[in-house]
Formats: sequence, structure tokens, C-alpha cells
Amino acid sequence: MVEKTRHEPGTFCWVELATTDATAAKRFYESLFGWTSTDLPGPAGAYTILRKNGRDAAALYQLRPEPPGARPSWTSYVRVESTDDAVAHAKEIGGNVRMGPYDAGENGRMAVIEDPTGAVFSVWEPKGNPGVGVVNEPGSFCWQELYTRDPERAADFYSGLFGWKREARHMDFGDYVIFEQSGTMMAGMMRIPKEWGPMPSHWLVYFAVDDCDATVDEARGLGASVTIAPMDVETAGRFAMLSDPQGAGFAVIKLKSA
Repeated sequence: MVEKTRHEPGTFCWVELATTDATAAKRFYESLFGWTSTDLPGPAGAYTILRKNGRDAAALYQLRPEPPGARPSWTSYVRVESTDDAVAHAKEIGGNVRMGPYDAGENGRMAVIEDPTGAVFSVWEPKGNPGVGVVNEPGSFCWQELYTRDPERAADFYSGLFGWKREARHMDFGDYVIFEQSGTMMAGMMRIPKEWGPMPSHWLVYFAVDDCDATVDEARGLGASVTIAPMDVETAGRFAMLSDPQGAGFAVIKLKSA
């Protein structure tokens, strides 16, 4: 496993779970991905760092009871040079700032942003913490996917904010957009299918695994539900979509090259 010590601006650098039951979520993900956990005390409660083979892989925290109705979800962070500049630019091109900018102790400066189509993500200006220490390995995140009701508007927003280049590929289910940063593919985007109903725009995080089918079986045994059963994507690998026992959605994939 190669240690990741730096994330380039405009790339994903951290993933974080907000959950209604932190204790149960830790048990679930520790069992599923072989993570270990360390609770860091804070004014709003513990912030749990999840590690794979000693490297930071993700984090989670307990949702507060207020505001009511907050749902468990994974949030992805994009590394930026300046959180304040990113927030100002996001506002100019149609984004909505949910929280921040604010300092996360000595670790970095962040903000939570909603894109013009309603999908939420965070930006991270690193100081003491550069981000996760492992990516693209089993038990770590390897891909991000945006589901939106207005792909053109979303693509314009992210390209304008982060300088992402995009390439549309025609698939059986419709157009699929690949976002690239510095020549590296790092995220995809597709229109929310009509048959999915009134689903809001959202980002979905993919975690790499050694065996997609075995991971899905294990997740189901641990209380997860299967949203999309394991299936092959010729150019990528074998993937499935799941909801953890508290309801947070995520995906797993056995990468074709892995």
C-alpha cells in the first residue's frame, strides 16, 4: 500500500460520513473494510478517524438531533488552494454555501457547498492534515460519481470552479461524463434516471474492494441493503451500490486493473 502524502488542487482528498449511530457505523465499516477507528474529542462530540493499515482512509461523526430530518450520508472533499477563494467563486457561478468558510482546528480550512443542481460537497484547504493517506487500494475510496438532474449546468459549475476537463461517453443508459484533473480521471457524472423517482442530486463515493460479490454478501449480512446488485462495467470493473444500516449510500468496486 502506497502512502498518499499530498493531494493536488482540484482532486478529491477526503471522505466523511455523517450518521445517526456512530457506534454502529464504526462496527459496520470496520468489519466490511478492515478499518480501525480512533475517536478525537471535540466541542460537538467525537470525530472518528477511520484507518486502513495505519493510513487515514475516511472519517465519521454523529449527526446532531438539530436540525431535524438530517439523513445519514457520505460527503466528499475537494482540495483547494484557498477555501475563501473557492467559496467566493462558487457563489459567483451559482453555488450555495451551506457552511463556512471556517477553520477545522490546525488541520485545515473548509466549507460545505451546494452546486446549482443541489448536490453537496466540501472543499478543503490543508494545513496540518493533507487528507487521506491512501486511495485506489482495497478499503479506500477510488472514485466519485455525481448524479444530477441537470448535467450541463453541473458540468459548467465544476469545470469553472476547479478547472476540471470533461469528456462525454455514450453508454447504453445514456451519456456518462468523465471529469479529469491534470490528465487523471477522478469522477463521473450522469443524469438521474427517471425510474429512480424524485431523487435529489448527490455525490456518491466508491470504495475499492478485492471482491465485489463477497463484499456485497458480507455487507448484507452486517445489515446493509443492496441498491444495485453486482454488475460489470467493461472499462472499469465490477461494482454494486449499497446503503449502510443507517441509510447512507455508497458503492463498492473491484477495479478491473486491481
